[in-house]
Amino acid sequence: MSILSKIFGDANQRYINKVSPIIQKINAFEEAFIKLSDNELKSKTEEFKKRLSAGESLDDLLCESFSVVRETAKRTLKQRHFDVQLIGGLALHQGKIAQMATGEGKTLTATLPVYLNALNDHVHIVTVNDYLSRRDTVWMGQIYDFLGLTVGCINSDGSYVYDSQYAKNLNQNDQTRDALGSFKVVHEFLRPAAKKEVYDCDVVYGTNTEFGFDYLRDNLIIDLSQIISPERRFAIVDEVDSILIDEARTPLIISMPDVESPKLYETFSRIVPRLNENEDYNVDLKMRTAIITDSGLNKVEKILGLGNIYDEGGARYVHHLEQALRAHALFHKEKDYIVGDGREVIIVDEFTGRLLAGRRYADGLHQAIEAKEGVKVQQESKTLATVTFQNFFRLYDKLAGMTGTAATSAEEFHKVYNLGVVIVPTNKPMIRKNLPDRIYKTELAKFKAVVSEVKERHESGQPVLIGTISIENNEKLSRLLSYSGIKHEVLNAKQHEREAIIHAQAGRFGSVTVATNMAGRGVDIVLGGNPQDPEHSRRVCDLGGLHVIGTERHEARRIDDQLRGRSGRQGDPGSSQFFASLEDSLLKIFGGERIKSLMETLNIPEDQPIENSLISKAIESAQTKIEGFNFDARKHVLEYDDVMNQHRSLIYKKRHSILSGASRGELDNLIKNQIGNIINFHIIGISDEKQWDREEIFENLKAILPIDDKDKEFLLVNNNLEKIIDYYQNLAESIYNQKEKEFGSDSMRQIERLIMLNVLDNLWTNHLEDMEYLRDSVRLRAYGQRDPLIEYKNESRKLFKDLMQNFESQVVMMIFKVAPAPPNKQQVTQNVFPASNQNIIGSKDVNRNDPCPCGSDKKFKKCHGK
Repeated sequence: MSILSKIFGDANQRYINKVSPIIQKINAFEEAFIKLSDNELKSKTEEFKKRLSAGESLDDLLCESFSVVRETAKRTLKQRHFDVQLIGGLALHQGKIAQMATGEGKTLTATLPVYLNALNDHVHIVTVNDYLSRRDTVWMGQIYDFLGLTVGCINSDGSYVYDSQYAKNLNQNDQTRDALGSFKVVHEFLRPAAKKEVYDCDVVYGTNTEFGFDYLRDNLIIDLSQIISPERRFAIVDEVDSILIDEARTPLIISMPDVESPKLYETFSRIVPRLNENEDYNVDLKMRTAIITDSGLNKVEKILGLGNIYDEGGARYVHHLEQALRAHALFHKEKDYIVGDGREVIIVDEFTGRLLAGRRYADGLHQAIEAKEGVKVQQESKTLATVTFQNFFRLYDKLAGMTGTAATSAEEFHKVYNLGVVIVPTNKPMIRKNLPDRIYKTELAKFKAVVSEVKERHESGQPVLIGTISIENNEKLSRLLSYSGIKHEVLNAKQHEREAIIHAQAGRFGSVTVATNMAGRGVDIVLGGNPQDPEHSRRVCDLGGLHVIGTERHEARRIDDQLRGRSGRQGDPGSSQFFASLEDSLLKIFGGERIKSLMETLNIPEDQPIENSLISKAIESAQTKIEGFNFDARKHVLEYDDVMNQHRSLIYKKRHSILSGASRGELDNLIKNQIGNIINFHIIGISDEKQWDREEIFENLKAILPIDDKDKEFLLVNNNLEKIIDYYQNLAESIYNQKEKEFGSDSMRQIERLIMLNVLDNLWTNHLEDMEYLRDSVRLRAYGQRDPLIEYKNESRKLFKDLMQNFESQVVMMIFKVAPAPPNKQQVTQNVFPASNQNIIGSKDVNRNDPCPCGSDKKFKKCHGK
């Protein structure tokens, strides 16, 4: 072990020793709680709430509440929390990450801090997919429901509330695990409900994307009654490394279609394949970049019939060329994405192998891939709201997480989220054997060796789980196994609906399962299969348990550890081994070709594995370097987004203030400031009154105020600056008072809110685009020995200041342009719009021969035209 590992291990052991007395106190309550009736146990919730109201803290209730949850789990789920799960629960309650090995019961562990914290506020449990959120709502919901807490579930396709009576009303049997052990959830206990009702529940399960999108949607509403998600107090993130690290590079974006034509994407998708790598463009696999050369530019200009692409096509043509080149050279079908039903490009999560339905690559890249694959190119989008996962989850007052692999990223968790990592001991000793890597000369030799290894173990009956890093390799290996006559199951993003069933049976006698990345699968692999049979389990144990084979080292060690972790759960026997080749992307980037040349010089056969400690260390070194590079990339993204986050916070705060009720006094101040700014801009600094450009001042005032030549006279004959400003400010107030009388004060307040929201939203949308352009442009300033981040901060400060100034001027200009609807259309507005909106400009104008807007089949003149 390294010195740092020893220090980290010692710190972890000190934490375990420190909480041991607390575990003993929790256990001390067990005997008394066993004797309580169900009703007495349930009444503990109300007792705890009263004690909190009387001034006790959550920590004061911790030991009793944990013991209550443990006893409830025994009665509802027939499962009792182990002492190590109590340690994990403590870590979560204290806002830390609990690293628990696969099969140690993270889902059950979370119920301890969730119940305690839900006694006085809402708790969110964040999962990696819809299936797990539904499963855990139904499974763990039995505990919360027994104790009188409400439980909800947020999915991409709907929202639900756990309701034990709902299933009984449907005459469904009270069964939460099916015969295969895959915990299929078919909504027996999930009653469809509005999102607002779900977020009002004490405990809410949902995916990271849905929680994030709901936050963004809440900041696009036009009425406070439309807010669905309350303030974010406490969140526990399952598979925390996957969500807070792996997905941190992709921001959440709500957008609307832009007017950009897709034709250019199609044009450049036909041009790029005619270019030659290393001649017309260069690819850097480390940096994930593809750069056009002068030769390539000349060729593209010739094909397009342009003299100079920068002069004649502009930035738009260059942008489309760059994205088409990236799509062609860096993004590959069946690895980075699939073409679903031959009609749409769906991203494949590189870390979990899951399909990311609804997610799209940004900046036109997704459209470039669509053009490359010959499917319909969707329109580009205009960003309305965006946030990174880092900044979204930092909105929570308290954050915690669970995973099987966090220690290797402990530095990032601490620096970005201020989260410590606690490695929770396993309930039973880990006896899995991790065999040394086998490294082959070519990929084909590696796959042949994998098939040979699988065949040998399969013939003995030992279950084998094979992990691949892409769908392409997943299906390639499947074909090789089929050719060898080895019956097997395939698990990748294309089989996501059968994922749980396939995974749950991976431990059966003689089973062979080929799967993409296993991170976050969320279903235990029980030896012998499900339902568990002692005889089948014993046979598999005698054979050495589940054997895991990795067919390629992943860039992140955590993903390799996740795959290994599928074997050896809860003290089960098991083994794991990785097969690699010098043609694998990881080794290819970090010196694989040099090792390959050496093997050819030494005439080493392709089918002979290399078992060299230097190469194994080189692989680990490569992984460490890439992890560091990715950390730097995420940190870089965060540093820039922190600037945007300040702007976002101020804008959303401003928006909420407007929604809470735009006051007349606030608007009066805006009007006075705007008038003062216009006059001061043209007068201050000019001491000679004769040189004041009074014509220009009046024209600027006339642009916002409905004034005419008779209001100009005061400006022409007066030389006192303060009197001029007071005159026009008072005039504006008088005009506005008259306008308010025409509309009525209630309607006027509503108009003010709508105008202010409209202006702020439009400016914010443009600001997001401007900030994106700014970020791209400041990169070039590094060549001038200037720090791009500092330049970005300075420039963005100016942009935001301009935004707020534009907001004030546009609101004032628009508010004086509002007028009642014309008299001949008054009847239309009265019939179509509610009374409070009768006079708002923008009410639908209807020709007398048009269909009536009330919804009848008659023409307007025959229905309401009188």
